[in-house]
Amino acid sequence: MGFNAIFALAVFVVVLAIIISEKIHRTVISLCGVCLILLVGVLSPENALEHVDFNTIGLLIGMMIIVGIVKETGVFEYLAIYAAKKVKGDPWKILLSLCVITAITSAFLDNVTTVLLIVPMTFVITKTLDIDPIPFLIPEILASNIGGTATLIGDPPNIMIGSQVGLSFMDFVVNLGPISIVVFIVTFAVLKIIYKNKFDVSEDRKQKIMKLDEKVCIKDHSLLKKSLFVLGLVLLGFFTHSLIGYEPSLIALTGAALLLLLSGSSVEDALHSVEWPTIFFFAALFVLVGALREAGLIDLLAEEVIAITEGNLLVTGVVLIWFSAIVSAFVDNIPFVATIIPMVQAMGAAGMNVDSLWWAISLGACLGGNGTLIGASANVVVAGLAEKHGYPLSFGRFLKLGFPMMILSIILSTIYMVIFYFI
Repeated sequence: MGFNAIFALAVFVVVLAIIISEKIHRTVISLCGVCLILLVGVLSPENALEHVDFNTIGLLIGMMIIVGIVKETGVFEYLAIYAAKKVKGDPWKILLSLCVITAITSAFLDNVTTVLLIVPMTFVITKTLDIDPIPFLIPEILASNIGGTATLIGDPPNIMIGSQVGLSFMDFVVNLGPISIVVFIVTFAVLKIIYKNKFDVSEDRKQKIMKLDEKVCIKDHSLLKKSLFVLGLVLLGFFTHSLIGYEPSLIALTGAALLLLLSGSSVEDALHSVEWPTIFFFAALFVLVGALREAGLIDLLAEEVIAITEGNLLVTGVVLIWFSAIVSAFVDNIPFVATIIPMVQAMGAAGMNVDSLWWAISLGACLGGNGTLIGASANVVVAGLAEKHGYPLSFGRFLKLGFPMMILSIILSTIYMVIFYFI
């Protein structure tokens, strides 16, 4: 390997190690890595920009603006209380209702946004019932990552795969929707057994839930109507984008612009709802992986994988789904997927049929995030909210439930992939 290859690899490994250690914010260390790459001359500034996937960036920014405005209506709090009252305050049924809402919402919005909206209402409900919120929060994390697996926009790895490979919204729904539903059903059947005797709530506590008024959660009915109208148009655009010929990023940004126009919301407030550290982290990551690609390391890795698996689709697919899951349980799945996408593209360029491997990577990366507390961004967000409310969620406590549930989901996913794609 030449100097550029060694330097690019060294910077990437160091950046990844520091991200795992959480000693420095991932955006800061990623930008530092990019600066080193540019200063040493591994990439020029112009070449670096060529590696940034603006379809992914645009989709994230557009959806963050839309969700930021929708959040102001209070509709998510309304849904949480409405669901709790519909099941008459029964703790298990409330948990299941919240998780169904979380999974469905995560399929159409990013899962970080979903948990930010659902978790505060979970604390309201568990406080009213006087029960430990942690047995609610862990399943909600699992549900957010399972639901996010099903669609193009549900989880960052899918956004990245769809954007860089050219897969449509409906491609994800058709190929990953069925197994996501199966994983959700099996996961919560197991949780029902685990939590069988966890919830003991008096009738008085249940009645307090019934007295909550969900209608007061809706703060702005006019904004709600406008938001739902635009959100409906955006989702329709996602479903049909392969037919109408527009990228999901353009649809999301157009929806954001239209909602800003119709709602009269402050542009400054709307832009505050964008998670700029996440956006810059994505951009920096694309550049770091681009440096590896320019240095030839991605092609080299692809050749090694093909050599080890001898180009066998079944072996390669099974290896990728389990490798993706285990790595994503301990490393944020965003840098992992950013690294593996060009590797699989290189395998395709070498003559291997990689069409079905994208689903294996998506299932492994998204569901693998349920393995540990640091496996996905949503997990970390929930842990932070729990600590803020006085209920710290430890790494070990999550691991005891999350990791076995993750392994179960990957077993189901492997069976699904083998039956429908690899044989």
